Formats: sequence, C-alpha cells, structure tokens
Amino acid sequence: MSSSAPIRVTGIGSWPGTDMADAIKIAFAECPDLPYLPELPAAGAHAAMIGRATALLAGLAVDLQPAGWRLTDGSGRDHRLAVATLRSDLDLLEEHAQGYAGPVKYSVAGPWTLAATMERPRGDRVLADHGARRDLAQSLAEGVAELLVDMRRRLPETQPLVQLDEPLLPAVLAGSVPTASGFSRHRAVDAPEVSTALRQLVERVQATAGSDVLVHCCAADPPIQLLYGAGARGVLVDLDRLGRTEWDAIGAALEADQWVGLGAWPTDRTLTTDEVARRVLSGLRDLGMDPSRSAQLIITPACGLASATPAEAVSALRALRTAADIVTDQLAS
Repeated sequence: MSSSAPIRVTGIGSWPGTDMADAIKIAFAECPDLPYLPELPAAGAHAAMIGRATALLAGLAVDLQPAGWRLTDGSGRDHRLAVATLRSDLDLLEEHAQGYAGPVKYSVAGPWTLAATMERPRGDRVLADHGARRDLAQSLAEGVAELLVDMRRRLPETQPLVQLDEPLLPAVLAGSVPTASGFSRHRAVDAPEVSTALRQLVERVQATAGSDVLVHCCAADPPIQLLYGAGARGVLVDLDRLGRTEWDAIGAALEADQWVGLGAWPTDRTLTTDEVARRVLSGLRDLGMDPSRSAQLIITPACGLASATPAEAVSALRALRTAADIVTDQLAS
C-alpha cells in the first residue's frame, strides 16, 4: 500500500455578505491547512476582485467610472475607499491570526485580467497599449511585494502565498477580449509577453518576500504550461473546464513537484461529498498519479462563493474537506 499525504482544501476568494471579521474566522476554521483572506464583493465595487487589486497598484491613480475602473491623474473616492478597506481587512486578519503558524493565501487579480478590465485615461482597455499594460503589471508586482513584506512583519510566523486570479487570461491570448465599444476585439497578446509579465511579478514577490505564487484560472483553455513556465508554484483550475490537454499538463506538473488546485465544487449546482470525491479521483486515476504526490494537491471551489448564501458557502467548504479525506484514503488504497 502506498502512503498518501493529506490533501489541502482552500477557498478561492470571494465570499457572501459584508462581515469581514466573520469571513476570516470561517476561512481559518474551514480551511485550516490553507486559510485565506476573503473578498466581499457585496460590500461594493471597491471590495470586489478588481477594486481590491487597484488598492495594491503602486504609483498609479485610479477612479471608478460608469464603465468601470480607469487609470486617472488622481485617485477618486472609490479608489481611496478600496485602499482603506484593504487596510482594514488586513488589520482584521492580523488580529485573528495572532499565534497562527502556517501558510496564508492572499488573492489579487492578475496583471492580464486587470489589463483586460481596466481603462486607460482616455478610454479603451489598458490591454490596447503595450506600454500601459507593462506599467500596470510592474505597478501590481511592486504593490503585491509591498503587501507581503507588510504581512510578514505583522504575522512573522505565517508564510504568505499569492493567488493571482486570471479568469480573462485565455481571452487575452485568444484575442477575444471586446473593446470598450463592444464592436470589435482586442488583438491577441503574444504568449512570450504574457509569460514575461507574470514571471517578473513572480520574481519580484520571491525576491522581496520569499513567497510563492499560485495562479487561478477558472475559464476554459487555461494555459497551464505557460503559467508553470512563468514560475507559478501552482495552478488552480475548474474541473468542468479541463480537456485531455489540460490533464496532461497537470500530470506533468505533478511529476515536476508543482502544486495543482482542482476546482471540484461547481458554483452552478450542488453535489454530494461522494460526487465531489469521485470527480477528483477519476481524473487523478486516469493520470496514474503516484499517491505520494497527494501533498501537492489542493481541492477548491471552482470559483468564488459570493453568489451562495453564507450557509451554502460554509457547507461547500465542509464538503470539500470531507471529499479531500476520501480522495486521500482512496489514493492510498
């Protein structure tokens, strides 16, 4: 019988409600091996994925326009609120995590999803301008590094991890991101440029804070090989979006001692714990995965849980923990 280490469970980021103190308590209670700082989009645009990322941009001013977040000459009210909210959230995390020793995951929108979402000062997406997307990526890398240095000072016994959320990355690579007018599409960005921006962020974070970077991509056609090639320590994907090519890339990543996150809890339907375990096991058995590599696995919801009720969200994390135990036992048998 082969030995099999316990599989970790964590949330992706967004959580229902507006009570951050309660959300942090739940994240630590239900994901004890990999707790995380939640996002609460119900609190407003400033607290959602893009708004939180703007709070980390170093040296760039942002404002919230009717069409979305835009780079500007001076920070607007919503940007200042995003910065203040993030600081408050980090204070609450510091208070709750006193005495905790272990990894803590911080999620932030990645540079390519930001470029595909945010607008330049004169309109249209940052994605349309090579220099603008380079500056945005560098600003984000600097801001994330500063965040991790701050949290290492506040919580010296923890090991911070970064989760880059890149749901729009496949669209950036495919040239399918719509322009602001909606009548055309932005030109595809070449894979080397995409990889370089991600690698520079990874290297900045590792050099400054010694932290690893995970990338979450819940879209179809996640570029798994590109992400690992850019230095990501782990890639988190949606099980419903994986084809043979993606499973082959996952197998190669496991063989290379990388982490793999499997989004086993769908956000559009409810499964039983046994169903969650079976869908994870099916893919892993097809790979012929060595049970000793189970410590490299993370089981997650496919995406954030903000659309669920608080009770449903807690139930999802508990179901994933039970499913992870089942998978661990089955792999060892």
